[in-house]
Amino acid sequence: REMAQIMGRIADETLNVKMDAVRQFKQANVMRVAAADLQGLLPLKDVSNRLTAVAEQVLQAACDLVWAELVQKHGTPRCVVDGVPESPGLAIVGYGKLGGYELGYGSDLDIVFLHNSQGQMQQSDGDKPIDNAIFFARMAQKVMTFLSTMTTAGTLYEIDTRLRPNGQSGMLVSSVQAFASYQNKDAWTWEHQALVRARVTAGDARIRQAFDAVRQSVLGVEREQPRLLDEVVQMRERMRRELSKGSTARFDLKQDRGGIVDIEFMVQYNVLLNAWRVPALLDWTDNIRLLQALADNGFMAHDTAEQLTEIYFQYREHTHKQALQGGAVPVALDAHIEANRAEVIRAWDALMV
Repeated sequence: REMAQIMGRIADETLNVKMDAVRQFKQANVMRVAAADLQGLLPLKDVSNRLTAVAEQVLQAACDLVWAELVQKHGTPRCVVDGVPESPGLAIVGYGKLGGYELGYGSDLDIVFLHNSQGQMQQSDGDKPIDNAIFFARMAQKVMTFLSTMTTAGTLYEIDTRLRPNGQSGMLVSSVQAFASYQNKDAWTWEHQALVRARVTAGDARIRQAFDAVRQSVLGVEREQPRLLDEVVQMRERMRRELSKGSTARFDLKQDRGGIVDIEFMVQYNVLLNAWRVPALLDWTDNIRLLQALADNGFMAHDTAEQLTEIYFQYREHTHKQALQGGAVPVALDAHIEANRAEVIRAWDALMV
């Protein structure tokens, strides 16, 4: 309701005024979450859910404002599919913490842009018409600028689009059809791991159903267990070597052995291995409910899932506190963290070796 009121109030303002208004909305609501968090009024899951909800509102506002600006200049995108006129749109797919409802304070947003233009006569209908591909490419670029530009009211989010098809060398925006083809034919295993935590978070709601169908199809394929295990483990070892900031005395909560990413990789491996047997594993994108689903369907012991869930919560609580204090740094190894780390390593060695 608050965002709707803001959007109504700034409808006739300049883009700079609109950008500042959305920034003030984001800052105010993140501050509310942080205040409740520091007073102990919100459990960790609610903190992440609310920070994710704020991000979704911001993304939707950015899409709506940029769409209106481009439509005013070029008209509405149109196309004809099997003789039927359609009005395609653009959607934002959230990956990682955004896709998994696990945003923290200061998290960047891993996103991919998809449009559903296809068929014939793919062009906008204004006085200065342009091809739909150009329209949506400009829209994606303007949304990114809207989100990441520093103004007098600050910035919104750092944006990462490297998970799009073909990475940094690929097109900024893909059609749903091109995305499906890439995922089925060319994507690496680590890209399918990322897809486990992906969902449409803003933009044209019609694309959500199409994306969900692609995700179900890609992740629901039966995979060869030894090859899958080898590829997941090799990627994890590479990430540890290249990304860990830990030392003998300090523990990188995210990247070190026994840390957050180990838990996430165990979940992703098990989903990729078993989703063809139990499609319900694809109903969720967050690690907590996926751990529960894996246990409920017999793919992980209940006590293991419960232990990993509790440790995952504790690790994330540490990262939230670090963010509020100015940034993530490796933590000192105390007896409690050592015990948690050892438990995750035991689970990894049982499931992934």
